[in-house]
Amino acid sequence: MKDVAARAGVGLKTVSRVVNSEPGVTPETERRVQEAIDALGFRRNDSARVLRKGRTASIGLVLEDLADPFYGPLSRAVEEVARTYGALLINGSSAQDPERERELVLALCARRVDGLLIIPAGNDHRYLEPEIRAGIATVFVDRPAGRIEADAVLSDSFGGTRAGVAHLIAHGHRRIGFIGDQPRIHTAAERLRGYRAAMADAGIPVADSWMSLGVTSPERVRLAARDMLSDADPVTAVFAGNNRVTVTVVRLLAEWRRPVALVGFDDLELADLLDPGLTVVAQDAALLGRTAAERLFARLDGAAGSAPPEWVELPTQLLIRGSGEIPGEIG
Repeated sequence: MKDVAARAGVGLKTVSRVVNSEPGVTPETERRVQEAIDALGFRRNDSARVLRKGRTASIGLVLEDLADPFYGPLSRAVEEVARTYGALLINGSSAQDPERERELVLALCARRVDGLLIIPAGNDHRYLEPEIRAGIATVFVDRPAGRIEADAVLSDSFGGTRAGVAHLIAHGHRRIGFIGDQPRIHTAAERLRGYRAAMADAGIPVADSWMSLGVTSPERVRLAARDMLSDADPVTAVFAGNNRVTVTVVRLLAEWRRPVALVGFDDLELADLLDPGLTVVAQDAALLGRTAAERLFARLDGAAGSAPPEWVELPTQLLIRGSGEIPGEIG
């Protein structure tokens, strides 16, 4: 840093401010310092920075499934926010396994990340209490923490599903099937609750055979949909509880002998190009990631202070494209 300061004709503190993106440096001075850094090949010593500040300028993101298209824009938004704060993002996938989630989280803590963003696979996060007490900021995304108090940023799964099912009812459907994820997952439980609420609002009793929750493998979902559609009193519409369920149901309906209305939770790429276009309850994955990351850095930078944990619930949007508007029989 001394060589950089001498070449740029400034003091060491000015170089430090430029390197650490701190305010108080004019654009012209910053340009001279940056030119000196480039000419001399200077690289910031992060190890020394950690010892001095007690921070690693890194955060961890634990996702459910890196292959799921929903998590692409979410992860990208988190990375963009982290970059603006000069932090590195490290992510990994829990594969919907609570034990794998725990291993990943604790491994990131052992590497001294400053904060964590977690899309939880499990329902018991008491293992994180010592890490949070030690100063690791933690925000849960898409689903709340289990058995501990922590910040959470979620989409309105209940309200979105309620609106989507009400849309099917408004188009004359009374026998509406619901296919969702495993009931232990918060979003799956909330979407089932929204389905039940919409049906109750319309005074429609729900048959057990119209509801199916479980793993979202194509085999399980296809079987559930076939059972609902082949019953003696078959459903005329299906609400799909997430994008993986929706894809399987779309493929089944493409070969089905009669028209069936469909509304899915989560938007899909090219959904508007299907025939008919796919009507969905869309959540903004990028906004979810960005909001959670900003909350995390607010905790790290002290802007949130010692305020108690809070839940932020983001709205969803019903996108009408055709598949949910196939008419049912009134009555």
